[in-house]
Amino acid sequence: MGILTPISTLPIAAMGRFMPMYMAVDDTGRIRALGPSLRRVLGRPSPLGRSLFEVLAFRRPAGIGTIADLRAQAGIQLHLGLRGQPDVHLRGLAMPVGDGAMLINLSFGIGVIDAVRRYGLSAAHFAATDLTIELLYLVEAKAAVMGELRSLNARLNGEKMQAEEAALTDPLTGLRNRRALDVMLAVMLDQEAAFGLMHLDLDYFKAVNDRLGHAAGDHVLREVARILRRETRATDTVARVGGDEFVLVMPYMTDLTQLRAIAQRLIAALSKPMYFEGQECCISASIGMVASTHYGQINMGQMAADADAALYAAKRAGRGRAKLFHRAAG
Repeated sequence: MGILTPISTLPIAAMGRFMPMYMAVDDTGRIRALGPSLRRVLGRPSPLGRSLFEVLAFRRPAGIGTIADLRAQAGIQLHLGLRGQPDVHLRGLAMPVGDGAMLINLSFGIGVIDAVRRYGLSAAHFAATDLTIELLYLVEAKAAVMGELRSLNARLNGEKMQAEEAALTDPLTGLRNRRALDVMLAVMLDQEAAFGLMHLDLDYFKAVNDRLGHAAGDHVLREVARILRRETRATDTVARVGGDEFVLVMPYMTDLTQLRAIAQRLIAALSKPMYFEGQECCISASIGMVASTHYGQINMGQMAADADAALYAAKRAGRGRAKLFHRAAG
């Protein structure tokens, strides 16, 4: 019964540094080794020697119930959970490593912030090259900045801070405004951070205004803002930049498949009927998307123009759609 024969020369400690959330299983599906961070998450008693299917719940792709099923999905992104902790969501990738054994590398995906709090994780529990560290720093920095702003607000009786916050906030929706968006993009460019950008425009919004009046239109815009906040991460910036136009900036979100999935989720949520004083208000959304990693040298003017072009391609294709503007690097 072999285990990890092709990489047996790599010390377990080194594997743990490269992949702190790895799980190694033998040809029967028994767990033979765990990365240090995964050991912390799984706790005691140790799951070593148990079947991985007693520890992990495979959600997508459907139908993975044996080690043979898992081998058939080698190299495919896996969506998993932990037995006994159904609210924990993991991403994973499984690859064969010889003699029927499998190596599974796991991560928390966008749920990493909750996982850090839940399991008491720190930077030491992630690979040094993992972009999760950048995200954690961003969240920590944001928390520190917000703390300082609250302190300053108290010292100045709130007046100055309220004025500064108001200058960066859209008064109708409570979202960020164009000025705040420009500040955020300048920071991203200065830090050379990768990001995804979406330009979202509401479809049929004018019809709501024309049929039910501006009060109904304002209600719809506030509902749209609530949905956009709900469907995005705390680290994302959502700005209203026009009457019914919005821009979303998503730090370290550049995977094209993920961007498409997020856009489709937004479109589905915004397409559900909204109600104002008993009257149904129906809108949808068209979205144009770009990713900074598809540019050799980032030019915000060009990225904005490309996102705008993708948006209008979505509208021409029938509205209620998302289009990606793909520019080759260089």
